[in-house]
Amino acid sequence: MRAGSRSERAYWAMILVLASVAALMAFHPEGLSLPGVAGEMPAPPPVMAAALFAVMLVVYGGLGFIGLRLAARVGFAGILDDSVSHTQRFGVPAAAGLLLAAGFILTDLLFAPLHGLGRIPHPPFPISLGASLTAGIGEEVLFRLFFISLWVWLVSHVLLRGRAQGRVFAAVTAVSALAFTVAHTPAVMYLMGLERVGDIPPALAVELFLLNGSLSVIAAVFLRSRGVLAAVGVHFWTDVGWHVLWGLVGGP
Repeated sequence: MRAGSRSERAYWAMILVLASVAALMAFHPEGLSLPGVAGEMPAPPPVMAAALFAVMLVVYGGLGFIGLRLAARVGFAGILDDSVSHTQRFGVPAAAGLLLAAGFILTDLLFAPLHGLGRIPHPPFPISLGASLTAGIGEEVLFRLFFISLWVWLVSHVLLRGRAQGRVFAAVTAVSALAFTVAHTPAVMYLMGLERVGDIPPALAVELFLLNGSLSVIAAVFLRSRGVLAAVGVHFWTDVGWHVLWGLVGGP
């Protein structure tokens, strides 16, 4: 089997997992925590499940596939790159994710008294596990595989004709980290009872950027050097340690 065919099969298998888990979560009462909807879904569970499956498969899958092709053009490690061992692709990202989760917990404990809103809430189990998987795949596909690969290719390879790729990657990674933080802010505002962006205490804003920014940068480094599966692994295991394990034993 050709390497390209193997990589594409692995990629679409990952997207199928994303779409399937997202669809299953629509059947759980708390599977979709939509800000401002008070836990009520806008359509019956089967309809929501079908819609989620289609969006994940077509939109996320399509954008990620473009990113996969562009990542190969700019020299990022492939999804099944032969130069990357299974330990590097799965084991090291798992260890890095759990260490990062420990850092998240310490950061939250330190910042909670500073902004006075308490610790950041976590989804209930088993929704936390499903959310860890869908976020680990979906957000890495969107914010890292697609976004970073696209802009590194456009700026470094199209505009600069292959020059300064390292600096371009660093700059794009920083923008991805900022976008990732902004994308998570509305959900945190809803969970912590904040109605306007201006209500966010500076200490909470700093905490959100530290948490989301550090995950973004580390995942981007793994994407470039070990492929998207490694980036997904870092994100998934961070969320498992942070949302699932800490949410069960010590989180609010």
